[in-house]
Amino acid sequence: MLKFPVYLDNNATTPCDPRVVEALLPYFTENFGNAASRNHSFGWVAKEAVTLAREQVAKLINAEPKEIIFTSGATEADNLALKGVFEMYAGKGNHIITCNIEHKAVLDSCKHLEKRGAEITYLQVNKKGLIDLKELEAAIKPTTILIAIMYANNEIGVIQPMKEINAIAKRHGVIFFSDATQAVGKIPVDVNDGIDLMAFTAHKMYGPKGVGALYVRRKNPRIKLTAQIDGGGHENNMRSGTLNVTGIVGFGKACELCTQQMNEDAERLGRLRDKLETALLNLEATSLNGSKEYRLPHVTNISFEDARSENLMMNFNKEIAVSSGSACTSASIEPSYVLKALNLSDEMAHSSLRFSLGRFTTEEEIDFVIKRVSETVHELREIKPVAI
Repeated sequence: MLKFPVYLDNNATTPCDPRVVEALLPYFTENFGNAASRNHSFGWVAKEAVTLAREQVAKLINAEPKEIIFTSGATEADNLALKGVFEMYAGKGNHIITCNIEHKAVLDSCKHLEKRGAEITYLQVNKKGLIDLKELEAAIKPTTILIAIMYANNEIGVIQPMKEINAIAKRHGVIFFSDATQAVGKIPVDVNDGIDLMAFTAHKMYGPKGVGALYVRRKNPRIKLTAQIDGGGHENNMRSGTLNVTGIVGFGKACELCTQQMNEDAERLGRLRDKLETALLNLEATSLNGSKEYRLPHVTNISFEDARSENLMMNFNKEIAVSSGSACTSASIEPSYVLKALNLSDEMAHSSLRFSLGRFTTEEEIDFVIKRVSETVHELREIKPVAI
């Protein structure tokens, strides 16, 4: 039996897996201690839970537990990475290379740093959403201290060539940071492929909101950051503040579950995504946005000519939950800057929908979405403007 609305906006956020909820609930009540309280069992229990969660998070990305810094989410982790590197390595240079389809947490942090004297190079992408590696290498200067390129895009799901970017960064002795929020837990991510700093968050992988992490490489080379939140020196003096033990426990459990079933989820969701995508692209005047080859298995972004996305969603918003862009820009009336970077017209960008499937998406739901979206597209295209 279908439950409405059908949720296909998992890139915005995912529901908590019931197993995650079961793991974290006791830390609201009987195990409510502060992990920094060292003089009694309430604190010891909380600290042990955080230690286990740190190990679970680290295992998912093949890192060492000490390389995981817990934050309030990926936005804070992005800010800590960018601003922390800029301040710590100011003596070496002020140049940062990023990309024009990065998440707003990266782009807005870069704009902030420009006001503080940073020089930022914003690489363009091609129509598939991929950066040009030659342009990346050509942009490096003696003053370049950081390359910040996202692992996978939140709107079109395109995966950047991470190993090749790392090779360029290492060749020039530049730190490599990646916002991997959409990738971790969905596809295999191994920081030993060369990433020096990496941001990700729990609520994109069936964990709770309000908790995330920054991976910080500790050797070969060791990366240093200037803290952005001062206080009690928590998290190896990189992020002060009482730890969100409940959220961290949920984050750890979510990572453990992803470690166990990520490949199975990806195979199933890839099949369902392909079924949805093939059916919708069979409609006249539709097109796929971004690379079909280099992308996440659960995401598709499709333009429907002569059917604006807000009208589509208005027609089926009680039955289907999808998005016309990222959650952080959903209130904007401007066309998606990601789709514009692919050289789409304003009209086509305003006629695009992102479908992002998740662990709890069923084939019955996909069949319904195919039918309902197809009907709505046909209905909107049949509406002709009234002659005056």
